[in-house]
Amino acid sequence: MIAKLTAPSSIGATTLDLLRLLSDGQFHSGSLVASKLGVSRTAIWKQVKLLEAVGLEVSSVRGKGYRIPGGVDLINGDQLEEALHHPALNSIECLQLSVCSGSTNTDAMDAFRHGYHRALCVTEQQTQGRGRRGRTWASPFAANLCFSLAWRFSVGVAALEGLSLVVGMAIRSALTELGVLNVALKWPNDVLVERKKLAGVLIEVSGDTSIESQVVIGIGINVAMPASIACEIDQPWTDLKSQGLVCSRTDLLIMLLKHLLPALSVFEKQGFAHFTSQWNEADAFKGQIVSVKTLSQSWEGVCQGVNDSGALLLEGADGVHALHGGELSVRLAEST
Repeated sequence: MIAKLTAPSSIGATTLDLLRLLSDGQFHSGSLVASKLGVSRTAIWKQVKLLEAVGLEVSSVRGKGYRIPGGVDLINGDQLEEALHHPALNSIECLQLSVCSGSTNTDAMDAFRHGYHRALCVTEQQTQGRGRRGRTWASPFAANLCFSLAWRFSVGVAALEGLSLVVGMAIRSALTELGVLNVALKWPNDVLVERKKLAGVLIEVSGDTSIESQVVIGIGINVAMPASIACEIDQPWTDLKSQGLVCSRTDLLIMLLKHLLPALSVFEKQGFAHFTSQWNEADAFKGQIVSVKTLSQSWEGVCQGVNDSGALLLEGADGVHALHGGELSVRLAEST
């Protein structure tokens, strides 16, 4: 039995029912919608305004009714819950599926406080999603995939080095199985296609001791980014729609979990060394000149992949240096 946590939402039950009704992209007459939802025509108009407030376009045509052009690919909670009973996924103890969340990483932290060791928190939209170095993560409603795992490891924090790299590899494996080509990894948190960012990972640790760790693994994947959001993104990016993938976000999430959960189990038992060669094969920058920066320092050299602890290997004039995570930023050198 999978427990369920309920997240507060600015969208009420009636608005959510309307969203589900209009999610097929077809016209629905105002009278029929009002009848199905048991409210007045005036109330429907108010609910439409609430949908528009979260960024959805709702068309209203006299004689035809209401529709959301192109429809909305909502996460199918029943399908997801059924999948979590599969032997490969049944370690998940708790599921939280929300319409809108400030941050699924925060939701996952709350799951720990409720006593769950392994929880999955998924949302249709994040309002305060974030990446590394304080960057925001664009999250238009039901267009991308944002979720977090609360995961208690039976090892201390020192043994978790390289975890974000393992998560990236699991994402890459899942996307490759779905038919996405040329997926590469950028140390330490990014998944790229054609050197454009497709997905990112944010790891947060809490309540750590020398024998166990509470970790939140946040993942954001660009699925079908609206053109109106593109101007808000300050780096080259792509999405799965641009890569030709036709797949519901629910199926995508289930495939990701089928690759990610087993990888986490192997990592807990064997550490990052088990994955080193696999990661190096997928390194987008290996053998190329890169610039590595912190807020106060910078280095330039040839990227030589990672070592068995997941540290970035940078070859400079004075030899090879192992650089560890934190606030490091890696970019191709301007001369390349």
